[in-house]
Amino acid sequence: MAVAIITGSAGLIGSEAVKFLADKGMSVVGIDNNMRKSFFGEEACTQWNLQSLKRQVPSYQHYDCDIRDNATLEKIFKHYANDIAVIIHAAAQPSHDWAASNPHVDFTVNANGTLNLLELTRQHCKDATFIYLSTNKVYGDTPNNLPLEELARRFEVATLHPYYGFGIDENMSIDQNKHSLFGVSKAAADLMVQEYGRYFGMNTVCFRGGCLTGPAHSGTKLHGFLAYLMRCAITHKPYSIYGYKGKQVRDNIHSFDLVSAMWHFIEAPKSGAVYNLGGGPGNNCSVLEAISFCQEISGEELMWNYVNDNRIGDHIWWVSDVRKFKQDYPNWDFQYNLITTLTEIYHAIKETQGSSYEYA
Repeated sequence: MAVAIITGSAGLIGSEAVKFLADKGMSVVGIDNNMRKSFFGEEACTQWNLQSLKRQVPSYQHYDCDIRDNATLEKIFKHYANDIAVIIHAAAQPSHDWAASNPHVDFTVNANGTLNLLELTRQHCKDATFIYLSTNKVYGDTPNNLPLEELARRFEVATLHPYYGFGIDENMSIDQNKHSLFGVSKAAADLMVQEYGRYFGMNTVCFRGGCLTGPAHSGTKLHGFLAYLMRCAITHKPYSIYGYKGKQVRDNIHSFDLVSAMWHFIEAPKSGAVYNLGGGPGNNCSVLEAISFCQEISGEELMWNYVNDNRIGDHIWWVSDVRKFKQDYPNWDFQYNLITTLTEIYHAIKETQGSSYEYA
Protein backbone atom coordinates (compact mmCIF):
# COMPACT_ATOMS: atom_id res chain seq x y z
CA MET A 1 0.00 0.00 0.00
CA ALA A 2 1.25 3.48 -0.89
CA VAL A 3 2.43 5.47 2.13
CA ALA A 4 2.01 9.20 2.73
CA ILE A 5 4.20 10.92 5.31
CA ILE A 6 2.64 14.09 6.73
CA THR A 7 4.45 16.49 9.04
CA GLY A 8 2.41 18.73 11.31
CA SER A 9 -0.17 15.96 11.14
CA ALA A 10 -2.13 17.09 14.21
CA GLY A 11 -2.42 20.65 12.93
CA LEU A 12 -5.00 22.23 10.66
CA ILE A 13 -3.72 21.21 7.22
CA GLY A 14 -1.89 18.10 8.36
CA SER A 15 -4.95 16.52 9.97
CA GLU A 16 -7.10 17.39 6.96
CA ALA A 17 -4.50 15.69 4.74
CA VAL A 18 -4.45 12.59 6.96
CA LYS A 19 -8.21 12.11 6.59
CA PHE A 20 -8.23 12.95 2.89
CA LEU A 21 -5.41 10.59 1.89
CA ALA A 22 -6.69 7.79 4.13
CA ASP A 23 -10.03 8.09 2.30
CA LYS A 24 -8.09 7.71 -0.95
CA GLY A 25 -6.75 4.36 0.27
CA MET A 26 -3.27 5.43 1.32
CA SER A 27 -1.48 4.35 4.49
CA VAL A 28 -0.80 7.56 6.43
CA VAL A 29 2.16 8.20 8.72
CA GLY A 30 2.08 11.40 10.76
CA ILE A 31 4.91 13.34 12.38
CA ASP A 32 3.97 15.94 15.00
CA ASN A 33 5.40 16.78 18.44
CA ASN A 34 2.78 19.41 19.43
CA MET A 35 5.38 22.17 19.19
CA ARG A 36 2.53 24.59 18.52
CA LYS A 37 1.81 24.39 22.27
CA SER A 38 5.44 25.28 23.00
CA PHE A 39 5.20 28.27 20.67
CA PHE A 40 1.86 29.71 21.76
CA GLY A 41 0.73 28.11 25.01
CA GLU A 42 -2.08 25.84 26.11
CA GLU A 43 -4.74 27.38 23.86
CA ALA A 44 -2.75 26.30 20.79
CA CYS A 45 -2.34 22.68 21.94
CA THR A 46 -3.24 20.21 19.18
CA GLN A 47 -3.62 17.16 21.41
CA TRP A 48 -7.43 17.31 21.17
CA ASN A 49 -7.17 17.17 17.38
CA LEU A 50 -4.68 14.30 17.46
CA GLN A 51 -7.05 12.22 19.60
CA SER A 52 -9.91 13.01 17.24
CA LEU A 53 -7.73 12.01 14.29
CA LYS A 54 -6.87 8.64 15.84
CA ARG A 55 -10.57 7.93 16.37
CA GLN A 56 -11.51 8.90 12.82
CA VAL A 57 -8.59 7.11 11.11
CA PRO A 58 -7.81 3.91 13.07
CA SER A 59 -5.01 2.94 10.66
CA TYR A 60 -3.14 6.21 11.21
CA GLN A 61 0.44 5.80 12.46
CA HIS A 62 1.75 8.65 14.62
CA TYR A 63 5.34 9.60 15.49
CA ASP A 64 6.09 12.22 18.15
CA CYS A 65 9.18 13.60 16.44
CA ASP A 66 10.83 17.00 15.99
CA ILE A 67 11.61 17.64 12.31
CA ARG A 68 15.02 19.01 13.39
CA ASP A 69 15.89 15.53 14.67
CA ASN A 70 17.34 14.11 11.48
CA ALA A 71 18.41 10.81 13.02
CA THR A 72 14.89 9.93 14.15
CA LEU A 73 13.40 11.14 10.88
CA GLU A 74 15.76 8.88 8.98
CA LYS A 75 14.59 5.83 10.94
CA ILE A 76 11.01 6.63 9.91
CA PHE A 77 11.93 7.11 6.24
CA LYS A 78 14.01 3.91 6.17
CA HIS A 79 11.16 1.94 7.72
CA TYR A 80 8.66 2.96 5.03
CA ALA A 81 11.11 3.71 2.20
CA ASN A 82 9.87 1.16 -0.33
CA ASP A 83 6.28 2.39 -0.09
CA ILE A 84 6.53 6.19 0.36
CA ALA A 85 4.65 7.92 -2.46
CA VAL A 86 3.87 11.31 -0.93
CA ILE A 87 5.41 13.68 1.62
CA ILE A 88 3.26 16.61 2.74
CA HIS A 89 5.34 19.00 4.82
CA ALA A 90 2.97 21.15 6.89
CA ALA A 91 4.99 21.47 10.11
CA ALA A 92 6.30 24.97 10.88
CA GLN A 93 6.81 27.83 13.26
CA PRO A 94 4.09 30.04 11.75
CA SER A 95 4.22 33.43 13.48
CA HIS A 96 5.94 36.76 12.63
CA ASP A 97 6.04 37.88 16.24
CA TRP A 98 7.24 34.60 17.70
CA ALA A 99 10.06 34.38 15.15
CA ALA A 100 11.48 37.70 16.34
CA SER A 101 11.54 36.40 19.92
CA ASN A 102 13.59 33.32 19.02
CA PRO A 103 15.19 33.54 15.55
CA HIS A 104 17.32 30.44 16.00
CA VAL A 105 14.40 28.11 16.72
CA ASP A 106 12.29 29.71 13.99
CA PHE A 107 14.97 29.20 11.33
CA THR A 108 16.00 25.71 12.35
CA VAL A 109 12.39 24.51 12.42
CA ASN A 110 11.32 26.15 9.17
CA ALA A 111 14.48 25.99 7.05
CA ASN A 112 16.67 23.21 8.50
CA GLY A 113 13.68 20.96 9.17
CA THR A 114 12.62 21.29 5.54
CA LEU A 115 16.13 20.49 4.33
CA ASN A 116 16.15 17.35 6.50
CA LEU A 117 12.93 16.14 4.88
CA LEU A 118 14.00 16.97 1.34
CA GLU A 119 17.32 15.17 1.68
CA LEU A 120 15.72 12.09 3.26
CA THR A 121 13.21 12.04 0.42
CA ARG A 122 16.05 12.22 -2.13
CA GLN A 123 17.97 9.43 -0.40
CA HIS A 124 15.13 7.00 0.30
CA CYS A 125 12.16 7.74 -2.00
CA LYS A 126 13.30 10.07 -4.76
CA ASP A 127 10.25 9.36 -6.95
CA ALA A 128 7.81 10.44 -4.24
CA THR A 129 5.89 13.71 -4.54
CA PHE A 130 7.07 16.36 -2.06
CA ILE A 131 4.49 19.03 -1.15
CA TYR A 132 5.61 22.02 0.90
CA LEU A 133 3.18 24.31 2.68
CA SER A 134 4.82 27.66 2.04
CA THR A 135 3.31 31.11 2.68
CA ASN A 136 2.55 34.41 0.98
CA LYS A 137 4.99 35.97 3.47
CA VAL A 138 7.84 34.93 1.16
CA TYR A 139 6.90 38.09 -0.79
CA GLY A 140 7.70 40.21 2.26
CA ASP A 141 5.92 43.55 2.42
CA THR A 142 6.09 44.15 -1.35
CA PRO A 143 2.27 43.86 -1.57
CA ASN A 144 2.10 47.03 0.56
CA ASN A 145 3.54 48.99 -2.38
CA LEU A 146 0.45 48.27 -4.47
CA PRO A 147 -1.85 51.21 -5.28
CA LEU A 148 -4.59 50.74 -2.71
CA GLU A 149 -7.90 52.54 -2.28
CA GLU A 150 -9.34 53.01 1.20
CA LEU A 151 -13.01 52.10 1.35
CA ALA A 152 -15.42 52.29 4.27
CA ARG A 153 -14.48 48.91 5.76
CA ARG A 154 -11.51 47.66 3.74
CA PHE A 155 -8.62 48.46 1.49
CA GLU A 156 -8.89 47.39 -2.14
CA VAL A 157 -6.35 47.39 -4.95
CA ALA A 158 -6.94 50.14 -7.50
CA THR A 159 -9.51 49.16 -10.10
CA LEU A 160 -7.17 49.76 -13.05
CA HIS A 161 -4.39 47.59 -11.61
CA PRO A 162 -3.84 44.13 -13.19
CA TYR A 163 -4.39 42.48 -9.78
CA TYR A 164 -7.89 43.92 -9.43
CA GLY A 165 -10.47 41.15 -9.62
CA PHE A 166 -7.84 38.40 -9.70
CA GLY A 167 -5.33 38.84 -6.88
CA ILE A 168 -1.54 38.65 -6.63
CA ASP A 169 0.26 36.20 -8.92
CA GLU A 170 3.51 34.28 -8.62
CA ASN A 171 5.51 36.86 -10.58
CA MET A 172 5.72 39.25 -7.63
CA SER A 173 9.34 39.66 -6.50
CA ILE A 174 10.50 38.24 -3.18
CA ASP A 175 13.55 40.58 -3.11
CA GLN A 176 14.34 44.03 -1.72
CA ASN A 177 11.72 44.20 1.02
CA LYS A 178 11.05 43.49 4.69
CA HIS A 179 9.92 39.92 5.26
CA SER A 180 9.96 39.45 9.04
CA LEU A 181 12.28 36.69 10.25
CA PHE A 182 9.46 34.18 9.78
CA GLY A 183 9.13 35.22 6.15
CA VAL A 184 12.86 34.72 5.66
CA SER A 185 12.94 31.22 7.17
CA LYS A 186 9.94 30.17 5.08
CA ALA A 187 11.45 31.70 1.93
CA ALA A 188 14.68 29.78 2.51
CA ALA A 189 12.71 26.54 2.72
CA ASP A 190 10.57 27.52 -0.29
CA LEU A 191 13.66 28.06 -2.45
CA MET A 192 15.19 24.79 -1.28
CA VAL A 193 12.03 22.88 -2.24
CA GLN A 194 12.15 24.45 -5.70
CA GLU A 195 15.87 23.67 -6.03
CA TYR A 196 15.48 19.99 -5.14
CA GLY A 197 12.83 19.80 -7.82
CA ARG A 198 14.94 21.45 -10.50
CA TYR A 199 18.44 20.28 -9.52
CA PHE A 200 17.61 16.66 -8.66
CA GLY A 201 14.58 16.24 -10.94
CA MET A 202 12.22 15.52 -8.04
CA ASN A 203 8.49 16.15 -7.99
CA THR A 204 8.18 19.14 -5.64
CA VAL A 205 5.74 21.99 -5.16
CA CYS A 206 5.42 25.07 -2.96
CA PHE A 207 1.89 26.14 -2.14
CA ARG A 208 2.14 29.77 -1.04
CA GLY A 209 -0.99 30.10 1.07
CA GLY A 210 -2.86 33.12 2.31
CA CYS A 211 -4.82 32.56 5.52
CA LEU A 212 -5.42 28.84 5.93
CA THR A 213 -8.41 28.04 8.07
CA GLY A 214 -11.00 25.47 9.07
CA PRO A 215 -12.66 23.73 12.02
CA ALA A 216 -9.51 21.86 13.12
CA HIS A 217 -7.52 25.05 13.72
CA SER A 218 -6.21 25.63 17.25
CA GLY A 219 -6.37 29.40 16.80
CA THR A 220 -4.31 31.63 19.05
CA LYS A 221 -3.42 35.30 19.33
CA LEU A 222 -0.29 35.04 17.19
CA HIS A 223 -1.61 32.62 14.58
CA GLY A 224 -4.96 31.37 13.30
CA PHE A 225 -6.87 34.55 12.42
CA LEU A 226 -10.45 33.38 11.83
CA ALA A 227 -10.46 30.54 14.38
CA TYR A 228 -9.07 32.81 17.08
CA LEU A 229 -11.48 35.59 16.18
CA MET A 230 -14.46 33.26 16.38
CA ARG A 231 -13.27 31.89 19.71
CA CYS A 232 -12.99 35.44 21.04
CA ALA A 233 -16.60 36.05 20.04
CA ILE A 234 -17.79 32.86 21.74
CA THR A 235 -15.78 33.32 24.95
CA HIS A 236 -16.11 37.15 25.16
CA LYS A 237 -12.34 37.50 25.12
CA PRO A 238 -11.23 40.94 23.85
CA TYR A 239 -9.60 40.96 20.43
CA SER A 240 -6.86 43.42 19.40
CA ILE A 241 -6.67 44.88 15.91
CA TYR A 242 -3.12 45.90 14.99
CA GLY A 243 -2.89 48.87 12.64
CA TYR A 244 -4.33 49.81 9.24
CA LYS A 245 -7.67 50.80 10.86
CA GLY A 246 -8.74 47.17 10.80
CA LYS A 247 -9.20 47.46 7.04
CA GLN A 248 -6.35 45.09 6.12
CA VAL A 249 -7.62 42.34 3.81
CA ARG A 250 -6.87 38.61 3.94
CA ASP A 251 -8.04 35.84 1.69
CA ASN A 252 -9.05 32.63 3.45
CA ILE A 253 -9.01 29.07 2.13
CA HIS A 254 -10.66 26.13 3.87
CA SER A 255 -8.25 23.32 4.78
CA PHE A 256 -10.26 20.84 2.67
CA ASP A 257 -9.91 22.96 -0.46
CA LEU A 258 -6.15 23.25 0.02
CA VAL A 259 -5.70 19.52 0.58
CA SER A 260 -7.91 18.82 -2.42
CA ALA A 261 -5.49 20.94 -4.48
CA MET A 262 -2.63 18.86 -3.10
CA TRP A 263 -4.39 15.70 -4.29
CA HIS A 264 -4.75 17.09 -7.81
CA PHE A 265 -1.01 17.78 -7.79
CA ILE A 266 -0.23 14.27 -6.52
CA GLU A 267 -2.14 12.81 -9.45
CA ALA A 268 -0.14 14.88 -11.98
CA PRO A 269 3.04 16.17 -10.27
CA LYS A 270 5.62 18.62 -11.61
CA SER A 271 9.21 19.53 -10.70
CA GLY A 272 9.87 22.73 -8.76
CA ALA A 273 6.32 24.05 -9.10
CA VAL A 274 5.10 27.17 -7.26
CA TYR A 275 1.50 28.26 -6.77
CA ASN A 276 -0.20 31.06 -4.88
CA LEU A 277 -3.16 29.30 -3.30
CA GLY A 278 -5.53 31.09 -0.96
CA GLY A 279 -9.17 32.03 -0.91
CA GLY A 280 -8.83 34.19 -3.99
CA PRO A 281 -11.19 36.97 -5.07
CA GLY A 282 -14.26 35.12 -3.81
CA ASN A 283 -13.14 34.42 -0.23
CA ASN A 284 -11.49 37.43 1.36
CA CYS A 285 -12.37 39.94 4.03
CA SER A 286 -10.95 42.75 6.13
CA VAL A 287 -10.57 42.37 9.89
CA LEU A 288 -13.59 44.63 10.41
CA GLU A 289 -15.66 42.53 8.01
CA ALA A 290 -14.53 39.31 9.70
CA ILE A 291 -15.62 40.68 13.08
CA SER A 292 -19.09 41.38 11.67
CA PHE A 293 -19.32 37.87 10.21
CA CYS A 294 -18.29 36.28 13.52
CA GLN A 295 -20.88 38.33 15.40
CA GLU A 296 -23.64 37.40 12.96
CA ILE A 297 -22.83 33.67 13.04
CA SER A 298 -22.25 33.41 16.79
CA GLY A 299 -24.97 35.80 17.89
CA GLU A 300 -22.42 37.31 20.28
CA GLU A 301 -20.97 40.81 20.52
CA LEU A 302 -17.22 40.63 19.94
CA MET A 303 -15.24 42.99 22.15
CA TRP A 304 -12.25 44.51 20.39
CA ASN A 305 -9.72 47.27 20.80
CA TYR A 306 -7.42 49.03 18.38
CA VAL A 307 -3.61 49.20 18.53
CA ASN A 308 -2.20 51.83 16.20
CA ASP A 309 1.06 50.00 15.40
CA ASN A 310 0.78 47.29 12.75
CA ARG A 311 2.74 44.07 12.97
CA ILE A 312 6.12 44.11 11.21
CA GLY A 313 5.86 42.70 7.70
CA ASP A 314 2.06 42.60 7.85
CA HIS A 315 0.19 42.87 4.57
CA ILE A 316 -2.38 45.62 4.04
CA TRP A 317 -4.03 43.74 1.19
CA TRP A 318 -3.52 40.16 0.14
CA VAL A 319 -5.69 38.21 -2.28
CA SER A 320 -4.20 35.17 -4.04
CA ASP A 321 -4.45 34.82 -7.79
CA VAL A 322 -5.26 31.11 -8.17
CA ARG A 323 -5.54 31.13 -11.97
CA LYS A 324 -2.14 29.46 -12.54
CA PHE A 325 -3.15 26.46 -10.44
CA LYS A 326 -6.60 26.31 -12.04
CA GLN A 327 -5.00 26.42 -15.48
CA ASP A 328 -2.71 23.49 -14.65
CA TYR A 329 -5.42 21.58 -12.76
CA PRO A 330 -8.77 22.63 -14.27
CA ASN A 331 -10.80 20.01 -12.38
CA TRP A 332 -10.01 21.66 -9.03
CA ASP A 333 -12.25 24.34 -7.54
CA PHE A 334 -13.34 25.73 -4.18
CA GLN A 335 -15.94 23.77 -2.22
CA TYR A 336 -16.21 26.25 0.67
CA ASN A 337 -16.97 29.96 0.81
CA LEU A 338 -16.10 32.29 3.66
CA ILE A 339 -19.45 32.05 5.44
CA THR A 340 -19.69 28.25 5.34
CA THR A 341 -16.12 28.06 6.60
CA LEU A 342 -16.80 30.41 9.51
CA THR A 343 -19.99 28.52 10.35
CA GLU A 344 -18.03 25.25 10.51
CA ILE A 345 -15.44 26.91 12.75
CA TYR A 346 -18.18 28.20 15.05
CA HIS A 347 -19.77 24.76 15.49
CA ALA A 348 -16.39 23.07 15.95
CA ILE A 349 -15.41 25.45 18.76
CA LYS A 350 -18.76 25.04 20.47
CA GLU A 351 -18.73 21.25 20.17
CA THR A 352 -15.10 20.30 20.74
CA GLN A 353 -13.85 22.97 23.13
CA GLY A 354 -16.97 24.75 24.28
CA SER A 355 -17.71 28.33 25.23
CA SER A 356 -16.18 27.74 28.67
CA TYR A 357 -12.72 27.17 27.17
CA GLU A 358 -10.12 28.52 29.54
CA TYR A 359 -7.25 30.59 28.20
CA ALA A 360 -3.76 30.13 29.55
